[in-house]
Amino acid sequence: MTKDTRQGLKQHVVLDSREYGISYALFRNAIGKKMGLNTTDFEGLDLIFFRGATTPSELSKYTGLSSGSTTAMIDRLERTGFVKRQDNPDDRRGTLVVLQREAAQKFSPLFASGRVAQDKLLDGFTDGELEVLSDFFKKSAAMFEEERKKLIGMKPVK
Repeated sequence: MTKDTRQGLKQHVVLDSREYGISYALFRNAIGKKMGLNTTDFEGLDLIFFRGATTPSELSKYTGLSSGSTTAMIDRLERTGFVKRQDNPDDRRGTLVVLQREAAQKFSPLFASGRVAQDKLLDGFTDGELEVLSDFFKKSAAMFEEERKKLIGMKPVK
């Protein structure tokens, strides 16, 4: 595959972004293992880290787990001290799953080298290139969310 044509460049962007996704997933899995978490529990914790707090329904949507399995995951994360449940101020009957401050402090050293390396990598791009990269990732996230919604409406493949 050559980068000489527009189609070749597009193919490289798609393949390179997939490679990025795989590498980042492997990196996160390695951190999860260091913290004694299985992949699914760390995926849920990653969402909670990103949002600061989330609902069990959001965790279920994000991980693809049933509500019962999501409850079991939250129970495990709560036992480790990484999260806590609290009342949802926007929904009297709802619960929020909130990151424990101590958990962030435990994870921080595991991300430190990666943050420095990522900052160094980004320093190699111009402001204009960073804007393009940011735009690509933002638009990609929105596009994949739309595609996910389409898949939900499709009949299962047999």
